Amino acid sequence: MRHLPNLMTLANLFCGCLAIVSIFSGELTTASTFIFIAALLDFGDGFVARKFNAYSELGKQLDSLADMVSFGLVPGLMLYAIFVMGSTKFDFDPTLMMMGQYFMFMVTIFSCLRLAMFNLDIRQSSYFIGVPTPANTLMITSIPFILADNTWGLSQYIYHPFFLVVFAGISSYLLVSEIPLLALKFKSYAWNVNKGPYLLLIVSVLSILLLKFAAAPIILIFYVILSLIFPPHKKTT
Repeated sequence: MRHLPNLMTLANLFCGCLAIVSIFSGELTTASTFIFIAALLDFGDGFVARKFNAYSELGKQLDSLADMVSFGLVPGLMLYAIFVMGSTKFDFDPTLMMMGQYFMFMVTIFSCLRLAMFNLDIRQSSYFIGVPTPANTLMITSIPFILADNTWGLSQYIYHPFFLVVFAGISSYLLVSEIPLLALKFKSYAWNVNKGPYLLLIVSVLSILLLKFAAAPIILIFYVILSLIFPPHKKTT
């Protein structure tokens, strides 16, 4: 069992590779599905490691390297592909459009920076500082599903170059911000010490039921708001 967490981490990496191939093939929803599986594996390898006390330095390094592909390279590449797909819908200066499409990889650069900072930051054992790369990536990889469904008529706004540049900029900032954010790590299940995580779970479920894939950005906004209301570094026991 001690090798199972590392195998799950490598499976996460493999899903990231399959997501990249899918993006190159223009199959963005398929790529997003692979990243959803990767996120489950990323959560699962930590759970299994804690359950069987199978922590190792190798596992820690593998986790960061796998995450850099699945939750670092993939979201930048995803935004780049969406930007290119939408570029034909708007008449802007070609030079600005070229600069804009490459700006999407700021998410990849800041994801790398965040992963390196996370490995060195001892404060993040019980809560996060800045948005975790998997959460940020799940928000980004929900976009192809929103575009495919388009129930709310959001595609015309999402494809707009200005929106994508601002979105990539805010996403990059949140990755390395100094905002303490909740982590769904329960040392106890008491309501008084877990109000933020419980409310986040409730809001997430309701948002998904009502908005489907369009719920992802709403959940992230509530995630930040609830973390500010219930600062995880000031939890009371």
